[in-house]
Amino acid sequence: MHKYLLAFTAAAFCVSAASAQQQPALTVQDYARAERFLSYNTQALVDGSAGQPNWLNNDRFWYRVLTARGSEFILVDPARKTRTPAFDQAKLAAALSKASGKTYEANRLPFRTLSFSPDAKTISFAANGKAWKYSVGSGQLSPDAAPAAPYANAGNEIESPDGKLAAFIKDDNLWVRDTHTNQLTQLTTDGAKDYGYATDNAGWTHSDKPVLRWSPDSRKIATFRQDQRRVGDMYLVTTNVGHPKLEAWKYPLPGDQDIATIERVVIEVNSPKVVRFQMAPDPHRGTLSDDIASSGTFDDVDWSPDTRELAFVSTSRDHKEEKFRIADATTGAVRDVFSETVATQYESGQGAINWHYLPKSKEIIWYSERDNWGHLYLYDATSGKVKQQITKGDFVVTQLVKVDEKRRELYFLADGREPGNPYFTYLYRIGLDGKNLKLLTPEPGNHQVTFSPSGQYFVDTYSQPDKPGVTVLRDTDGKLLSTLEKTDVSRLTATGWKAPAPITVKAADGQTDLYGLMFTPTTLDPGKKYPIINYIYPGPQGGGVGSWSFSSARNDNQALAELGFVVVVIEGSCNPLRSKSYHDACYGNMAENTLSDQITGMRQLAQKYPYIDLERAGIWGHSGGGYATAAAMFRYPEFFKVGISESGNHENRNYEDDWAERYIGLLKTNPDGTTNYDNQANAPFAKNLQGKLLLAHGLMDDNVPPYNTWLVVDALTKANKSYDLVVFPQARHGYGSSSYYMMRRRWDYFVQHLAGAVPPHDYELKSKPDPRNAVQ
Repeated sequence: MHKYLLAFTAAAFCVSAASAQQQPALTVQDYARAERFLSYNTQALVDGSAGQPNWLNNDRFWYRVLTARGSEFILVDPARKTRTPAFDQAKLAAALSKASGKTYEANRLPFRTLSFSPDAKTISFAANGKAWKYSVGSGQLSPDAAPAAPYANAGNEIESPDGKLAAFIKDDNLWVRDTHTNQLTQLTTDGAKDYGYATDNAGWTHSDKPVLRWSPDSRKIATFRQDQRRVGDMYLVTTNVGHPKLEAWKYPLPGDQDIATIERVVIEVNSPKVVRFQMAPDPHRGTLSDDIASSGTFDDVDWSPDTRELAFVSTSRDHKEEKFRIADATTGAVRDVFSETVATQYESGQGAINWHYLPKSKEIIWYSERDNWGHLYLYDATSGKVKQQITKGDFVVTQLVKVDEKRRELYFLADGREPGNPYFTYLYRIGLDGKNLKLLTPEPGNHQVTFSPSGQYFVDTYSQPDKPGVTVLRDTDGKLLSTLEKTDVSRLTATGWKAPAPITVKAADGQTDLYGLMFTPTTLDPGKKYPIINYIYPGPQGGGVGSWSFSSARNDNQALAELGFVVVVIEGSCNPLRSKSYHDACYGNMAENTLSDQITGMRQLAQKYPYIDLERAGIWGHSGGGYATAAAMFRYPEFFKVGISESGNHENRNYEDDWAERYIGLLKTNPDGTTNYDNQANAPFAKNLQGKLLLAHGLMDDNVPPYNTWLVVDALTKANKSYDLVVFPQARHGYGSSSYYMMRRRWDYFVQHLAGAVPPHDYELKSKPDPRNAVQ
């Protein structure tokens, strides 16, 4: 019997070895070639892209541009129509070399920080641990006075508009620091644990920085006292030698009886006084997103120029009702002006809050999707009645950029009005009366604009995913004044790089156009068959493509393609930047995840491009994309063969309250004990898994706690399903220093299980900085 087993084992080994020999193998060189298409290799070969404009006196501005030689600094004077070097870089390099005893090149100056005086005659910078001042006119370089020792808590402070004070939280109370003397003044005294002032905690994101809005005269602060005393806790446990440490913080969940609320206040700074608003506490909610500080400041508040009034919006727990209110900043009296109620969820725009209070004319600019498109409306602030609709049509206003009250005009960004890709953003001007709409950025593409302080000029950078950018200067009529920079990708294309191909397919309804990008190998052989990988981020607060501007690399999509795949990103219905009905297509059913659109689109692509092999379809995503990936593997097991699910919110009853209650609705229990959230969870469907699934999560993820993935792991185990798992003991939601390890594991998994090949053993991806990036 033992001899028989030995012979059988030997025979099995021979068969296994023969099978392995038949599998194609990818080499280290193959992976190295793919790595060349990652951003840390491609971006260094892109020249001529203008950095952000830094405005000086008289609407002058400077910016940095990267070239093949290094960095160049440019000064532009719109009034004089000049574009010149900001300073003599060769002269400065020589002076710095002499002063430091080191040799520096003109285009590779070792700036750590760089700033110009308002008149552009002097620049200040730090290099090699020393501070310097340089006179642009005389060319004189001198050591700058040693900067004051940084205040220990400076990173968690918010400076006043005049720069004289900085507000911060200490022991749950709000304080201010004199930025010149460092003298501290306590503004509130009754703050307590989980009941403090200006505390920044949305559950999924939290910090020690205060959430507040300074008044224009720097004498008042609009903020709140956040009540989290009865909110449930979330826990994470560290992995280390010795006793683990417990991290605990307030993290409300859908259906919880108690969530975080805010009691709105105005704090007078000079003689500290707290003015409490005469109203019930608001739920911790915002009109822009699931955080009241998502724009980087206290959202949904707007000071009147004289600081007598504070306009604000109260959002209901389920995001269905918005109340526009105006408070007397001296007494705390609150007046309700108007409200808007929607059937699904309200949002005030994309990336910016698009309502604005006009106290001089007693008017309000309000954003609404009531006609199925995101538009601006003019309200009477006294009566609360609509005076007129300002913008209208089958397009979406994304951002209210500027209001000219004197000329009664406003400037806004919008998508979908011009022919072509509906995700391209353009700048427009229109009167508050809804007349004289004018397109100010006519070139096809995605436009990003920055206005000068006076509002007389703006810098416009436009591009497309497959067309490099151009940066121009325009006046407020849209007149082209000068072309500042044109992005040059000749060094990049010389390496064999190519841009992704824009694609258009029909949605699952057979009528709606969907847009996306397709990445194919640069060595594509149309006569071969290639597995297809779907990179997914279903939103609904954003999409998989991200920015529709030019980029030299998008995640590792092209790198994956170089390993022998076709990679697609399709913006399915349920994502923003289109109509309200398009965005709401998954409302109440987040488990749909745009998956029917993804599959329909992939099938159309396979019909158009015969080299796509739909029998080998893979999918991967992170966060919401991780949720969608597992859902795809469980709900469409015959279609998707391989999936990689990273940090997914697989059970929305285990994810923070605001996101799910906004897009699914409040948790409701049916008479039979089921809830409207049951179908959103991935674990109950894990038993359907047929293909190969890799799950990954960071154990210190304080956005999507790892228990979301453990529920899926538990369900797969109980269903006797095989799966793979990668755990990062020290990682948060993004994997930080482990990101490239995860990327390599992703490549290996698709190569092995989707392409049927053998990956090289433990290939290491190593990022490297662009040598031109001396300024930080």
